Amino acid sequence: MNITLDAVLAWGTPAVIVFGVAAIASIAAVWAMRRAGRSPRARAAAEAERTRAGTALVRLDDAVIELDLEVGLSGALYDGDAPSTLRRARMTAQHVRDEAFEAFRELDDRPPAEVRRVSARIRSRADEALAVITRARAEHAEWMRVHSSAAAQVDAAALRLERLRTELGDPGALVADLSGRFDEAEWRQASGAAHTASEALVQAQHHLDAARALAADPTRSALPELAAAQRELQRAQSGARALDEAHRLVTDAAIAVPQELAEARTALTQAIRVRDELDPATAERLGAELRAIAAALDALEPDAARRPTTTVREIARARARLDLALGDARTAQQRLRGARTALPGTLAAARGAVARAESAAAGAGADARVRLDSAQRELAAARQAQDPVEALDAARRAMRHAEDAVALADYARLHP
Repeated sequence: MNITLDAVLAWGTPAVIVFGVAAIASIAAVWAMRRAGRSPRARAAAEAERTRAGTALVRLDDAVIELDLEVGLSGALYDGDAPSTLRRARMTAQHVRDEAFEAFRELDDRPPAEVRRVSARIRSRADEALAVITRARAEHAEWMRVHSSAAAQVDAAALRLERLRTELGDPGALVADLSGRFDEAEWRQASGAAHTASEALVQAQHHLDAARALAADPTRSALPELAAAQRELQRAQSGARALDEAHRLVTDAAIAVPQELAEARTALTQAIRVRDELDPATAERLGAELRAIAAALDALEPDAARRPTTTVREIARARARLDLALGDARTAQQRLRGARTALPGTLAAARGAVARAESAAAGAGADARVRLDSAQRELAAARQAQDPVEALDAARRAMRHAEDAVALADYARLHP
């Protein structure tokens, strides 16, 4: 049977039109859905979900910090004989928190639908971990009630307080040592840590006295005052560690400054040799940058002795700027040699930046804490890396993340 062209057209044209219209409609629907998913309303909803996830993450991080205190107290009071409920809960919560930090860190620049989905998962996991912590603390409190008297707990805490007082000694002496040699900006952090430690010890004694009075009355509970005393002891320990670290950072930097300046100038001299081997246009651009770096180093030198950590930090930045200016112009051997000489000062600068970020991010929101977590991870990676180039890159990333954490924490305080 022969089918004429007219018959084919008569049958096929409507079908083509129908299928074409359907395809266009499908494409339009998909486009509309994608546009709706990226609309201002969708982005606002995603940001709101991200904020809720950040709030849950902060609650979990605070709970993990509080749980560290209780685990330490349990070990101090019972020599490890207390049930392992709290330790297991802490491990679970830390694992969930670390995963949540990683997921939250990757939310930037993601599509709104994915932000909502991941944020909801973060919130759900954080709530589950918080429930685990709550159950573990309740079980541990019951165990404590059965196995230990309030008076015994007060005695143990008082012993811990005296030991901590002895270890801390006179925090003002360390601050006085720094203030007599360096600018205020160099010892301000140490002064704050010393004040925190001293104040916490006074408050711990106050709460312990109240707990001892309550422990003598069988009709009243001493646990709230005892818990408050333990928090103050933990705050005193943290302050003491921060004071020691701040003092060590400044004194180590003071010793290292002359060598760091010398190494930076040597690196600058080597960069000039590299410049001499480049084509005229590239050499001119590099030369201008090298002169600017040399001027920056010259400006640091007069105050270097009074501002050692600031000087080491600025030298580290100058070395990073120098590496960026040189780009691929150096040989692998030159890059390795430069990384070896830049690494000690950059690691010291990264340690100082992370210490400042830890202080600033206490009580801050999720964004600052996530950046702090990134800084701590990169600093650990820098310390562990065997390759000087990799270690140097990690230390520089740690500095950037730590500075971002401080900036985010400061912004949050100014715009609550």
